[in-house]
Amino acid sequence: MSDSSPLPPVRLHPEAELARDALSTPLLARAVRLARWAGEDTRVDAGGGLVEERLPAAAELLGLTGDDAAAYASEAWRVAVDTGLVDIVDEEEGTVAPGADLALLTGSPQDVLGVWLTALETVLADASVPDLDDLVDAMDDGGEVDLTSLDWDPEAEQEFLDGVLGNLYLLTVSEDGPGDAPVPLPALAASMIVPSDMGEPTNDVLEQVSDAMMRLDDQFRILEPVGLVEYQPVDEALMADTDEEPAAVVDDTDVSRYGMVRLTPLGLYGLRARLLEAGIAAPAVGDLADKGADTLLDGTSVFPPSAAQAETEQWLARREPLAAARELLGAARGADTGAPLRRLRCQQALSLVGPVAEPALRDVLDDAELGGLARVWLTERGFGDVPPPSEDMVFWLTVDTIAAQLAAEGNSEELRALVAGLAQQHSGFFAAAWKVDHPATADVLEAMGRLHPDKRVAKEARKAAFKARSQQGG
Repeated sequence: MSDSSPLPPVRLHPEAELARDALSTPLLARAVRLARWAGEDTRVDAGGGLVEERLPAAAELLGLTGDDAAAYASEAWRVAVDTGLVDIVDEEEGTVAPGADLALLTGSPQDVLGVWLTALETVLADASVPDLDDLVDAMDDGGEVDLTSLDWDPEAEQEFLDGVLGNLYLLTVSEDGPGDAPVPLPALAASMIVPSDMGEPTNDVLEQVSDAMMRLDDQFRILEPVGLVEYQPVDEALMADTDEEPAAVVDDTDVSRYGMVRLTPLGLYGLRARLLEAGIAAPAVGDLADKGADTLLDGTSVFPPSAAQAETEQWLARREPLAAARELLGAARGADTGAPLRRLRCQQALSLVGPVAEPALRDVLDDAELGGLARVWLTERGFGDVPPPSEDMVFWLTVDTIAAQLAAEGNSEELRALVAGLAQQHSGFFAAAWKVDHPATADVLEAMGRLHPDKRVAKEARKAAFKARSQQGG
């Protein structure tokens, strides 16, 4: 997430539902069972890990079988210790007891999620550690791990995984992203490796992507049991007949065989919590529901359209419609650079309010900044006795609308079409527009000069912009 633009708001599931999800994750559920099992005959080593001779009993308790049973039991025990579900009573003796934090799991949803977040941090740290076989190979004669021989930088490895998860979060919450759909592992790996301005990736870059895919395959297998992701691993048959790693770029028809990953609702909650902890603004739909209309309009100004609507719906649901309409209109006033976009968001919010808002709109018919907006609202809803706007009001509203669209979308195709249509419908538009008493008049006319496809009309717009700027004294 190298882009400094604000993150889109995430739509979180209710905390009670997320807490139930957390308790049902395989890893936390195992940790809880081991915590309740811990007693006088349970011993730990110097690092707090369950002693080797007790691992078979722990695995049996958890119903684990196979070659990895002891490893899974050991992992669950470590989570139980790290989350406070197990307390080490005497480090020298290695004695333990059920932890005080075990009671949190029968407390509030926030308590449960707090325990789960701690478990998540333990698993994320594990996911950044090299494979066990690699660690064994790197041991020296004294049994110590030679990190230099591993070509492993713990800080860089953690940064890489954080970057991947950040990109997955952004893809999930972005309005034009896959949403709840899984993301192909090659695309996720490429998002960390391939420069955005690179055309055809070089063989060296493709090899790096392939290496990253295999690292992520191992890491997502580790992260799935804690409930962060749902993961379909890389198909092992792809590597059955070759010692080489699978190619990073594949046909769409078989891309799922190269791994597919999606964040769970619990995973979205967890990653957002980590982003907030890191000081990154990661809004959630509903954050503004108890704030004033001014905060709502300013806050949703950077939201994608559907997220802005969802946030506004929650805000309106807590208020009486007529009072809400009056508060929105009051917050929409202003001559600052953000005011046009606030008025656009106000107009969109008022479209969600029923006919009961009519008195609030009639109250501002004579307002220089809101009168045009009020007339549009009343007319679109079929109300009678709506006074026609003056020519000055029409031009002011036009400038205000284009300024808002520029702030919201930049030089979009929709805005280009609007600009072309205005100039075509009003032959004397620029002759009148430069005189409009609006702070954004010059900027809007300059933008129209950039956006209009007809060179003659574009030149006319630039001349009008010059006149407007001269009139404003700048």
